[in-house]
Parts: sequence; C-alpha cells; structure tokens
Amino acid sequence: MIRVVRRTGELHCYSGVVPHFRVMPEPEFHPRTASYQADPERVARVLLLYSGGLDTSVMLKWIQDRYGAEIVTLTVDLGQPGEDWGVVTGKAEQLGALETVVLDAREEFARDYVLPAIKANALYGGGYPLFTALARPLIAKLAVEVAREHGCDTIAHGCTGKGNDQVRIDGTIATLDPELKLIAPVREWSMGRDEEIAYAREHKIPIKGASEGTPYSIDDNLWGRSSEGGPIEDLSEPPRDDVFQLVTRPEDAPDEPQLLRVGFERGCPVSLDGEALGLVELLERAAEAGRRHGVGIVDHIEDRIVGLKVRDLYEVPAAAIILSAHRELEKLVSTIHQNNFKGTLESHWAYLTYAGLWLEPLRGDLDAFMDSANEFVTGEITVKLYRGSVTPVARSSPYALYDRSLASFGESGGNFSQAASPGFIELFTLQSRLAHRIRRDKDG
Repeated sequence: MIRVVRRTGELHCYSGVVPHFRVMPEPEFHPRTASYQADPERVARVLLLYSGGLDTSVMLKWIQDRYGAEIVTLTVDLGQPGEDWGVVTGKAEQLGALETVVLDAREEFARDYVLPAIKANALYGGGYPLFTALARPLIAKLAVEVAREHGCDTIAHGCTGKGNDQVRIDGTIATLDPELKLIAPVREWSMGRDEEIAYAREHKIPIKGASEGTPYSIDDNLWGRSSEGGPIEDLSEPPRDDVFQLVTRPEDAPDEPQLLRVGFERGCPVSLDGEALGLVELLERAAEAGRRHGVGIVDHIEDRIVGLKVRDLYEVPAAAIILSAHRELEKLVSTIHQNNFKGTLESHWAYLTYAGLWLEPLRGDLDAFMDSANEFVTGEITVKLYRGSVTPVARSSPYALYDRSLASFGESGGNFSQAASPGFIELFTLQSRLAHRIRRDKDG
C-alpha cells in the first residue's frame, strides 16, 4: 500500500470537464514530435514531479507563466537522506501550487523494485546498481495515479534531453495512461544552471545554498546516490573530495574491519547479524555500516540510452554489501549450470531496467525465472567490511551443495571414487585431444 504522508489544499469534485486556461503570451512552443507530448492549448492542470530543488522550483513558476496552468505537486519519499518534506511542500505552496502531495513509497520501492534487482544481481555495465533506474517507473506509476485523482490532464518532470530518465518516465506514463500528456520544461527552455539561478532570483524563488554552490547534479534514494556534471566530466582527474557526501573515503575509514552477517530467505535479505529486519530498515542499516567503512564508491563510464558516454560517481554502500552477499550465497546453493546461465539473463534484466522498459513483458518473464532461481537461496553470508572492500569470509545454508568430506584432501572421499577419475578424464578431454592432433598434423 502507498501511504499518503501529507496533503495540503482542498480536494475538488470534477465533472470530467477540465477548465481551459488561456496560454500566456510567450515565444513559440517547440513542435510536438510524439503523440504523448502536451498541446499547449490544452494544458489546464499539471501534476509536477517536485523535489524542491532548483530545477523543479523554477519549473513550478515557469509552467504557471508559460501555460497559465494550475499546478499540483507530487513528491515521492524513496529514502532520500536528510529531506524535510514539510519544507519541500511549504516551498511549493509559496510558489503557487494548488495542492501538494507527498507519498511515502519506501516499502513499495524496496519490495517491488529493489528486491527483484537483488534477486537478479542487477548491475548495468558491471558497476551501476540501477537505483535511479529502479525508482523512475515507480515514480511514473504514482504520478499517473495522483494525476487521475486530482483531475490533471498533464504531467511535468525535470528530465533533460540528454539523460535516461526522460525515457523511463515518458515511456512508463505513456504506457500506463495514453490520455495523459507530458511536458518536460528542461528539454524546452534554453536555460543553463546559471540562467536558472538568475531566473529564480528574478522571480524570488527560494533556493538552497547548495543549489547555488554545488556544481554537481545529485540523485539519491535508499539503494544509492549518484553525482554527475561539473568537475566529474573531466576524465583526466580523479574525483574531488567534495563529491562524496554519503560514503566515508576509504583512506579515512576505521582501521578495524567489521564483520556483518547477512541472512537471506529465498533470495530476500531478512536479517543482519541474526536480527530479523524489514527490508527498508535492513537496507538502511547495511548502508550505514557500508558508509562507515568506505564501501560502495563506484567511478563509472556509462553508456546512456541516448547514445552518450558519461562519467558518473556512485555511492552505493547497501547495494555493494547485499549484492556481494547474495551472489556468494547463490554460488553455494546453485549448480554450476544454474549460475552460468543466470548470469546471461541478469545482464539482460539490468539492460531492460536501465533502458526504462520496466513494463516490457520480457522483464516480467525474467522476474519469474529469477524467483525460481532464488527458491533455495536461503542461508547466511558473513562479509568483512574494510576500507572500501566487501569480502565474503563465511557461509552457511541448509541447501549448500557442499560436502566437506568430499572436498577435503585429507578424507578418503566417501562415495566419491577417486579411482574412476582416469576414465572420466579420457572421455572428458577426448574431443579436445583429437582436435589438437588434427590441427597439429595439418600444420606439419
């Protein structure tokens, strides 16, 4: 269930006919190239995906002036650290929002989006745990629900024309409700960051000091944090220290390692050090331990959907710990054939999610496989956290495909007949030996 944390303003009854507002006299609008893009003449009430940051605060004012539209804001709590949602909604009201809605979607995000990613060991490009990509289809789904509830004809978001999020949000909304239209002001206006700040000052839009001071674009939730832009774009330089606001730099981490025991049931993390926890609290505690020990810093060159290569810096302490433990437990309880085959499907699951195709039927089919593959992924993995590293050091499972008497060099082998090995070797290497001989003879 989605829990509404805060709503302000009155709910209105709608007859099904949305009142029309005259568009403010502004420069020509960009021509529409997709059916889901809003017709400026038909925009009356807009649901704005609102974070309270510079972009969306400027958008709130700009949409009112540009379209003459009423604004309902939607803010989604996905575990972003340090946010005061009362301040965020208060700012929206100050800027003229008709209504403000905040939804606490942490449980739904963890259960229906992060957990499938854990079961799929989901990493895009070998390093990105998809925390932003996982959040966008949920945000889009909630936007559709709230837009319908509040009589909105249009949804607005702050995605740029160079990023992946525009694909994820536009595609999900257009799939769920083709009648709703979209506007993406950042794709339309010609303002850079400096121009946005100037616009905010001109229109007396309050902005955080950090919005003016930081050169980075930041996104975060309970599964991770990303930073991009500014000095990060210089590939010749290592990351600056001011980037890392979540994870301790490994060189500043404690001298003593920490052992952390992660328990799983059917692929789902359920406990830390033997204490049963709900998924949200477990992820938060794992992140806290990882942050302290400098775990989860990823410096990544990424292939975006739109064709660009970009450099992103990720701080993903919870994902680094949980995914490492989950992969290790799978190795213990699954056969070599299961593990080898699953890896090929994991990469495709990650790609579909990254590309904004969360509602693609194939992703649902892959989920069914991942659930089946995790049926026996139950047990505990102990990892050592030390100055940026996560190292599995102990393992246990009632379904372990491990027999110490067979594996031990000091044992006779039990039912395993070592005397049978020469015959196995002869058959196992037969084709390779014949092929080598034929190629050797051909080469003289």
